[in-house]
Amino acid sequence: MAQISIDGVTKRYGATEVLKRLDLSVAEGEFMVLLGPSGCGKTTLLRMIAGLETPTTGRIMIGGTDVTLTPPAKRDVGMVFQSYALYPHMTVRENIALGLKLRGVTQAEIASRIERVANLVQIAPYLERKPKALSGGQRQRVALARVIAREPSVSLMDEPLSNIDAQLRTVMRAELLRIHRKTGMTTIYVTHDQEEAMGLGDRITVMNFGHVEQIGTPDEIYAHPANAFVARFIGAPRMNLIRLAHRPGANAIEAAGIRAPVPATLGTLPPDLFLGFRGEEARPGAAHDGEAMIEGVVDVVEHLGAQIEVHLRLDDGEEAVFRRPRGETIWREGERATLAIPAAHLHLFNAETGAALRA
Repeated sequence: MAQISIDGVTKRYGATEVLKRLDLSVAEGEFMVLLGPSGCGKTTLLRMIAGLETPTTGRIMIGGTDVTLTPPAKRDVGMVFQSYALYPHMTVRENIALGLKLRGVTQAEIASRIERVANLVQIAPYLERKPKALSGGQRQRVALARVIAREPSVSLMDEPLSNIDAQLRTVMRAELLRIHRKTGMTTIYVTHDQEEAMGLGDRITVMNFGHVEQIGTPDEIYAHPANAFVARFIGAPRMNLIRLAHRPGANAIEAAGIRAPVPATLGTLPPDLFLGFRGEEARPGAAHDGEAMIEGVVDVVEHLGAQIEVHLRLDDGEEAVFRRPRGETIWREGERATLAIPAAHLHLFNAETGAALRA
């Protein structure tokens, strides 16, 4: 296990700045997820930690040692790729053993490690098979076993589950957590899938356009987004954000069919705001004191098994989405509806900068 520190790292390709003075610290044994849309720089950052790319400026530390210019083979990191990167002409056993042989590990130790990791990732019955005889999930387990057998200080994973079907991804997420608990390896995991990020990460680093938007636990990211981008990006459905105008001195913000209290502790507010709330926090019915009230017409009702998802068309033309338990019949499409949201679950964002406004 090793701590990782990224200090002021910038990466440019010609005039294009892919990473912008990025700072990040990953604790020993932590499972850190890099989450963001395609092109945000998360894979570039992972490749720089691995030594496959060199920062334009800044420093990368692993285990207290500056490795910014250290070749990949000397960094003591293992990497799991989206493509598995298995040798097709070798058996599973040979794929796992190859890296150990190149590092001069004894035959007895290689055999011991292969047996241990094969049992850990549950591939012992497949050790004499070649990759073409394995399923996608089994191949991914082999790729993971190859990294674990090396016993690196750091494990780097670049969207390792993206090539397998949704049902198997759920199974493999649980397997990754189980393996991480047993090995305690410092792990950095890249994904654009927020469900993976929320389920796997001790902490999540949300990235966009080459910089960090927020770092926090899954609960912190979900319940207390630092800005409107994080609020929109995290959650399914995403947080409802409704643009409103605020009059100086007013103790509420109002628009057609919307009224929300403004905490006095927030002080002076900008004139343009986003009012945010999660769909599961809204309840049908009139608002009580201190609650926000939203009115509109039911546009679409989706039945999603355990839940019902209701799309409400607000009087100003915007849409809000909320969820109710299965079997709860509230409104039909075309009917007028009223929702209440407790003040504790309301979020306000500066519409110009996107920053969250907090007391």
